[in-house]
Amino acid sequence: MHRMPAGPKLALLSLVALLVAALPSVWAAVPVAVGVPVVLYLGAGMGATAGLRELARQGWALRWVIVITAVGQLIFLGPEAAAANTARVVAALLVVGLLPLTTRVSAMLDAMERGMTPLRRVGVDPVRAALLLTVTLTTIPVLARLASEIQDAQRARGLRPSLGRSALPFLIVALRHADDLGDALAARGIR
Repeated sequence: MHRMPAGPKLALLSLVALLVAALPSVWAAVPVAVGVPVVLYLGAGMGATAGLRELARQGWALRWVIVITAVGQLIFLGPEAAAANTARVVAALLVVGLLPLTTRVSAMLDAMERGMTPLRRVGVDPVRAALLLTVTLTTIPVLARLASEIQDAQRARGLRPSLGRSALPFLIVALRHADDLGDALAARGIR
């Protein structure tokens, strides 16, 4: 998958994520949803150990998504739907998360621009739309890293990291990152 061109890789991973998200809300969907990212990360060209390590790292980064999704689903839908829906959401996120790990940003941007060219007829600027999507995809890992750094800083100060203690510092660094990103785009003439 690492050597695959960006356009087909984007289409394939998007299709796989949609298929995983479309799985039924039954117990049998859980192992399928869990298995798909495992197979994709093993075949991503990083090597088996590195692929599984990266999958574990990505899964750990989604721990709050897992908790919030599972708890909400348990309260309203019961255990079977909660397990299946949580597995589907997390699997789809893990599958899509493979794209920025195996594709250069410039290749992603070019592929998205080419793919959105037909939308020009309806008034969509493919260059801007591709840039927006690329910035979004590349910002997610940055925000995950910032959240991890905040928790590490809290541990270094002898505090146990918690969502309540991390929310305000995370908001501040996320807004600072957005500001820096906006300044960088403006410096390049992108409005």
